[in-house]
Amino acid sequence: MISTLAPHGLAGSVAAAIPAPAWSGFDIGPLRIHAYALCILLGIVAALWLTDRRWNRRGGPEGSIWDIAIWAIPFGIIGGRLYHVFSSPDAYFGPGFDGTGDLSLIPQIWLGGLGIWGAVVLGVVGAWIGCRRANVKISAFIDAAAPGILLAQAIGRWGNYFNQELFGGPTTLPWGLSVAPEFVPSGFSPDTLFHPTFLYECIWNVLGVVALLLIDRKLRLRSGRLFLLYAMIYTAGRVWIEMLRIDSAEQITFFGITARLNVWTSILVFVVALVLFIVIGMLRRGKSDDSVYLPGHEPAAELVATGAARVSDAKGDAAKEGAVATEPAEASAAEDATAKHDAVPTGRRAAERAAGEPSATDAAKSSSSEAGADSASVKSGQTDSSSTKDK
Repeated sequence: MISTLAPHGLAGSVAAAIPAPAWSGFDIGPLRIHAYALCILLGIVAALWLTDRRWNRRGGPEGSIWDIAIWAIPFGIIGGRLYHVFSSPDAYFGPGFDGTGDLSLIPQIWLGGLGIWGAVVLGVVGAWIGCRRANVKISAFIDAAAPGILLAQAIGRWGNYFNQELFGGPTTLPWGLSVAPEFVPSGFSPDTLFHPTFLYECIWNVLGVVALLLIDRKLRLRSGRLFLLYAMIYTAGRVWIEMLRIDSAEQITFFGITARLNVWTSILVFVVALVLFIVIGMLRRGKSDDSVYLPGHEPAAELVATGAARVSDAKGDAAKEGAVATEPAEASAAEDATAKHDAVPTGRRAAERAAGEPSATDAAKSSSSEAGADSASVKSGQTDSSSTKDK
């Protein structure tokens, strides 16, 4: 049996307004399937699909995405629910924690209520456990997962539409959202149109996914910096979208400014992410961080390639040092021979010529020629070695 929630009176541009959802779920026998839960599930599937493709391209172990996800997803859901419960406690604990709330609502996630901050924090904790078990770097994994997480958020936000919750204030814009009378906040007419904040956030997040993919392709951000960029993109949009919402929320006052808890949280997360992004970039400047594996756990092929490159570099350096050391020694020998020649008296040189013996001058020249020939031979050998290495 399918339950429906028919749209009710619309104000302003009726034909252009977004109608209330025609249904919020369906039943399969005694089992109730909520549209909100389906949106969350679809978002998770999309995130896994995109992350798996990116993780494999970055050299992640085949199939390890599922070993990590089995930890990250439950942790993320629990974290998201806990954040929502303690940031909006009245329904669960009563006003002022007076005990008049309904604790049985806490596990009923399908009714709505997941906080992204708790989901991300505990989700990363779960991912860290999975990464340690798979012997890969958590920084490499969250960089690969960042666009997928934002895509999941874009899809999951449609759950708010089907639950008719978390919309913005009244508007006369042609894309105003109509909600059923039972969901219209007190003080508003049943035909009031509201800002569809779920749609604003969905569009913002999709644009963020595209931006992350393009930036990663261009700059190849590593060491968790793409994940930090994701946090900055999301929170920048969340601040202004959150300020449009009119649902009840915890109000916090800082520096004489009162705003919703999620506004201040978004600002704090943005600032922290920006600082970490800059600091990590400075610390990792000029350093390669392409391997996704923990040190000492690289595959054999990767270790062999790294070792061969190091040996080749060492041989090249040794050959250069040997050539540099040989040339000064040869030049010094030639200079010594020339100096000895200059010290031989002129008469003696004449006698040597008469006797048919090689003079000291000739000997010096011969020695110099031989030294030059040896130097040329060494350089030729070095060139041949270098040519062989380049090939």
